[in-house]
Amino acid sequence: MSSTAGDVPPHDAFSLAAAALVREGGVDLCSPLRDAVAMAGAVITTLGSPMGSQTVCASTSLGARIAEIQIDLGEGPSWEALRSRRPVAASDLQLDGGEMWPAAWASLQELAVGSLYAFPLFIGTVGIGSIALYSMVARELSGADVSAMSRLAVIVSGTLLRRALHSLEATDHPAADEPFSRREVHQATGMVAARNGIGVDDALLLLRGHAYAVGRPVRDVALDVIARRLDLTL
Repeated sequence: MSSTAGDVPPHDAFSLAAAALVREGGVDLCSPLRDAVAMAGAVITTLGSPMGSQTVCASTSLGARIAEIQIDLGEGPSWEALRSRRPVAASDLQLDGGEMWPAAWASLQELAVGSLYAFPLFIGTVGIGSIALYSMVARELSGADVSAMSRLAVIVSGTLLRRALHSLEATDHPAADEPFSRREVHQATGMVAARNGIGVDDALLLLRGHAYAVGRPVRDVALDVIARRLDLTL
């Protein structure tokens, strides 16, 4: 059974969390996620290429340790969520998880973590990392809670990718592409937007994210999209 903070109805709790994530602009990504389902804590990690494996934020020192264990061992619910691009539920870590993630499971048991839920962070072809929510007792989230958290993960994914792209451009990395007003980029952005039924801003983020992931200029990726050598359908 799911629960939310205080007496706030579940749908309002997730709406408040979404608004907070947008309003904060990446300053505090973990607290809104934790509060949405009244979990003990939340942690966000980037995993593997292209952003590297590191902890973005953790609401508690325990959350930071949970992230560290999974990063160090290269296994656990967070890695599985990113690989499968599906939420991963370990509702009772004292009983389940030994066969899937033996080393991580043993370490998490030592921390007395009761349950751990992981939600993948990705945009198109770009895998970013995961959100992990944990409690100290066994706990099941409802299907509605899992779906709502997955929608919040989309917001977090966009925030982290925009942050990485901004940092990349600020250091004049050769993979950065400027200016972005080129006709080919505009044309490809329109094609991606129409194909996926999304806005042009999200389509440009998808285009730039793919270029970032593969280390190519955005204009070159745009030309591949226009020539239909590359399909960025979600």
